[in-house]
Amino acid sequence: MKKIVVGIGGASGSIYAKVLLDRLAQHQDQLDAVGVVMSKNAKFNWEYELGNTNYNKYPFDFYDKNDYMAPFASGSARYNHMIICPCSMGQLGRFAAGISDNLISRAVDVILKERRQLVLVPRDTPLSMIHLKNMQILTEVGAIICPASPSFYSHPKTFEELAATVIDRVLDLVGIELKTYRWSETSEHPIKLS
Repeated sequence: MKKIVVGIGGASGSIYAKVLLDRLAQHQDQLDAVGVVMSKNAKFNWEYELGNTNYNKYPFDFYDKNDYMAPFASGSARYNHMIICPCSMGQLGRFAAGISDNLISRAVDVILKERRQLVLVPRDTPLSMIHLKNMQILTEVGAIICPASPSFYSHPKTFEELAATVIDRVLDLVGIELKTYRWSETSEHPIKLS
């Protein structure tokens, strides 16, 4: 049973956050706890991009970004995974510098100091050298950078299916068992070689 923190940042790409929460809700039998923190911009982007406020209808514990009494603000609560999706470059820079100015960055600090798993899903493009160096710093201290770069070999038909090609990889990384398209595991290969 896993205890997971989900930080939803202010980058564009709310569809990724939605599909992540949908998938976690579908696999609650593998979860002991899910704590969610959304930045103010994350809520704005969700409403702007998805046209609703359904982020508060998931069966998880939601915390204000300034609530340092949240259990995962301390390593003693033993949350073993954290996913930031989408992760803005501003957040990524603060994480790399060790700046704990809200609950999301404090939880990242806790996850890293406890040598637990942090998965960052940045969506920005193109990337500056500052972004790349911040990613290097975070990778060197154990974080996994999983860019929101969807794949197409499963022939996704909707935006949600396209976003799921990223989110299913993220959930693979944190050890959630799920049914998803996997390369060469079906009898039909998308490309016929002559």
